[in-house]
Amino acid sequence: MDFGVCYYPEHWPEDRWAQDAAQMRETGISVVRMGEFAWSLFEPERDVFHWDWLGKAIDVLAGEGLKVILGTPTAAPPKWLIDERTDILAYDSQGRPRQFGSRRHYCFSSSAYRDETVRIVTKMAERFGLHDSVIGWQTDNEFGCHDTVRSYSPAATMAFREWLAEKYTDIDCLNQSWGGVFWSQLYRDFAEIDLPNLTVTEPNPSHVLDFFRFSSDQVLSYHRVQVNIIKSLSPGRSIYHNEMGHFTDFDHFALGAEVDVMGWDNYPLGFLDQEPYADNDKRRYLRQGHPDFAAFHHDLYRACAPKWGVLEQQPGPVNWAPHNPAPLPGMVRLWLHEAAAHGADIGSVFRWRQAPFAQEQCHAGLLRSDGMPAPGLSEVKQCVEEQISLTPDSVMSANVALLFDYETQWMSECQPQGDWSYLMMAMGWYGVARSLGLNVDIVRMGQDISNYALVLTPSLFHITPPGLQAFKQTEAALLFGPRSGSKTAHFSIPDELAPGPLQALFPAKVVRSESLPDWWQATGLFAGETVTGRHWLDHIEGDVAPLVTSDEGDGLLYHHGSAFMFATCPDDHFLRTLIQSLLRERGVETTKLPDGLRQRVTDQYKYLFNYGASPVSLPTDEDTPLYGEDPLRPGGVAIFSRGDVL
Repeated sequence: MDFGVCYYPEHWPEDRWAQDAAQMRETGISVVRMGEFAWSLFEPERDVFHWDWLGKAIDVLAGEGLKVILGTPTAAPPKWLIDERTDILAYDSQGRPRQFGSRRHYCFSSSAYRDETVRIVTKMAERFGLHDSVIGWQTDNEFGCHDTVRSYSPAATMAFREWLAEKYTDIDCLNQSWGGVFWSQLYRDFAEIDLPNLTVTEPNPSHVLDFFRFSSDQVLSYHRVQVNIIKSLSPGRSIYHNEMGHFTDFDHFALGAEVDVMGWDNYPLGFLDQEPYADNDKRRYLRQGHPDFAAFHHDLYRACAPKWGVLEQQPGPVNWAPHNPAPLPGMVRLWLHEAAAHGADIGSVFRWRQAPFAQEQCHAGLLRSDGMPAPGLSEVKQCVEEQISLTPDSVMSANVALLFDYETQWMSECQPQGDWSYLMMAMGWYGVARSLGLNVDIVRMGQDISNYALVLTPSLFHITPPGLQAFKQTEAALLFGPRSGSKTAHFSIPDELAPGPLQALFPAKVVRSESLPDWWQATGLFAGETVTGRHWLDHIEGDVAPLVTSDEGDGLLYHHGSAFMFATCPDDHFLRTLIQSLLRERGVETTKLPDGLRQRVTDQYKYLFNYGASPVSLPTDEDTPLYGEDPLRPGGVAIFSRGDVL
């Protein structure tokens, strides 16, 4: 894994650059990511370009042997451009323009902004595209951050109408697909269709779903504008983009098909604080982050593109969460080792030096704002030295897959029906499998799943023909969560009722569904132990008998052939017990790990990561680790050679 850092030379005096470059090299950093927020410096007024300062900075870095990933500056268009073309601005769901003064204030559907994007990216690629030290380009920065994928602007309205006309061709087809006879929602022409916001009550969910699909497609088509320019003017360089955690507003599988390296920005502490994790988890992992947050996203983005990596790694307190604690000593090292264990090609820390001004002045770097080392610097250096000493490695095949689907997330947002989150459920199922010491691959619907022993599908609202075919062609145990097969592609109830096409594997129907409050739970017995379901209850009829029945007589888990289907949202114990049972039947060993301990096995090594609050004794059947002490302290990493282990 290459080690990188995000650097903003424009924030510091030019006579400091050489010192920074030398210190980066001494730390073990080999790649520097830069340039993504500098448009107003590149072009202080229209067609007046200042590139020399960036060229000097690249040359200084190159003098220390450092390579560069350049970011296109389109995430922050300058004030003069906004003043010229206010039609560039995105609009929020309340119909208000997103004003200048921070970043990401453009609309993906604005043709004017696409023209300006072509102009600035072309100029930048012409100037630096063939530079020997430029090894890649990051397009823009964090597409969709700050709730900006779904714009409600006039430009988006016009583009949405065109998208619908291309998809449906005939307005009667759209009316039929959307169920327009309900509440007198029939349209005579595509030009009559507005965006699904500012309605008196709930808008038509089919309308909303198509708007979400359209918005995702707009991100992809905008990205393509940049990629085409870069590939033409900077051949042989890799295309990167940096995704975010807990972000699903566009299809990352689709974007991954158009980049060479899918990056993501790993901020475990910030996301633990602001996302709906249990209060006990927030207390337990305050300075470590949730033990499955980073790993889930590593495996998700590993599934998206040929290569992947971390383009921004939290090095200390951040500035944007409700509360911003410092990482436990050792966590920066742990997070970077964990990325390497999941097969990352790059681990890049954000940022080199803490800014003393503007919006991110409370966001830590590897150096303090006065230029002195911050705690994360020594941890990065230690991790570099340890990774260099390891044999080149590769990702080990997994026995378990988890199917993740962006359209299921969008459908769950269109009409939530209860307060459970598909994304959090998917992460929870992933975490339960990982707590058993398992490697987990994340897969998309329709992907070949024939090599797995178990495929976890927390929910899958709509089953496509390729998805059903993949399920039919595997001998794996198939474990489905509630609401699977409950919708058509147009967000209607299937004629045959849920689970829709899955009835080819599971000959039964969901005849009634209940969404239930947080305090509700149903208990039953499985494998001699009490298990619990929450949030949801499907009532199922057909040629299947419940494998687990609640104390009230309701079926909680059903089974037919290799297919298992929950009628409720299982608690962790219920799910863990079932996974262990299914894998045991298939000859796959599991190991219940101590709380907070996580494991990752590669072709060459076995990694143990202690996210817990207490020291953990290392397994007694293994040799002394290459790195890591016994007991393994909180924030500690132990790495074993598998040759020694086996």
